[in-house]
Amino acid sequence: MKNLKIWLFPLMLITAFLLAGCTKSESIALTDYSDMDNWAYYESEEDGEADVFFISPTSCHSEGDSIIAPVGEESNSANLGSINMEKGIYEDAGRFFAPYYNQLTLEAYTVSEDERLKALETCYADVKAAFEYYMENENNGRPVIIAGFSQGAEHGLKLVEEYSDDEEFREQLVAAYLIGWRVTDEDIENYPDIKLAEGEDDTGVIIAFDCEAEDVNDTIVVPEGGFTYSINPLNWKTDTTPASKDENMGACFTDYEGNITSEIPQLCGARIDEERGTIKVDDVTPEEYPAALDIFLEGSYHIYDYQFFYRNLKENVNVRLNSYME
Repeated sequence: MKNLKIWLFPLMLITAFLLAGCTKSESIALTDYSDMDNWAYYESEEDGEADVFFISPTSCHSEGDSIIAPVGEESNSANLGSINMEKGIYEDAGRFFAPYYNQLTLEAYTVSEDERLKALETCYADVKAAFEYYMENENNGRPVIIAGFSQGAEHGLKLVEEYSDDEEFREQLVAAYLIGWRVTDEDIENYPDIKLAEGEDDTGVIIAFDCEAEDVNDTIVVPEGGFTYSINPLNWKTDTTPASKDENMGACFTDYEGNITSEIPQLCGARIDEERGTIKVDDVTPEEYPAALDIFLEGSYHIYDYQFFYRNLKENVNVRLNSYME
């Protein structure tokens, strides 16, 4: 009960922003990324060894029939808050770039998969356009970290897959933190040049996982019968070796300004489920950490993927960057 009270304020913030409606758009145009108003962050004047290109998670409900929230004042406000919640993990790496983009709404995950994927292509076109603008105008050969959460991770995976046969891109990629989405056998078969992380300091790799309770066997991220490749964010192993809560440097719960509202060292352990590939989280309960959104069943810890392992992830970004620079 104590942990539930600690989390209540951030949970209310998440719900408040996600419940913000996003207007229907009859025709959704590609966003112009030469207009700086279409970037949540564009830190061209900052310093640091690398650049972070961050893709935000789903942040809006639908209004009307559209399952896409177009770039605009209302959706931008919700997306900025979502970005801020994870930004602190990457802030030591260097410059930070995060576009606003035409984005699937939460309702997109209640329609048929064919309909969702068709709408996703419209949204991905924005993400790709933003990344191309950044690469052409700001990158100048600098190391790059691609990062995202949930829908942002799905777009990030598509981006890494599309560029995977580009040798120059592979050389510049420090790592891709694609958390809260799945990496399947089909991804590996179709894009043999992508590499999955196998330890704490390998580079040019994908770091992916999604969290759930012990008895969960079906989520939006990994449907029943499905499998995803993961790495354990506490011990950085890809087998089923469990990591105890003693290895958890700190779960951090953040608000929409990016402030850490509470921090709990050694909150939970983690282990990879052999059959599903997901991360099973020990030492917490769904009652303490509810799914919060109707599209997630009880026991899905999806919205906590970053929060539960905040300090370990922050440290790992620096470890991989140092490994890359060496």
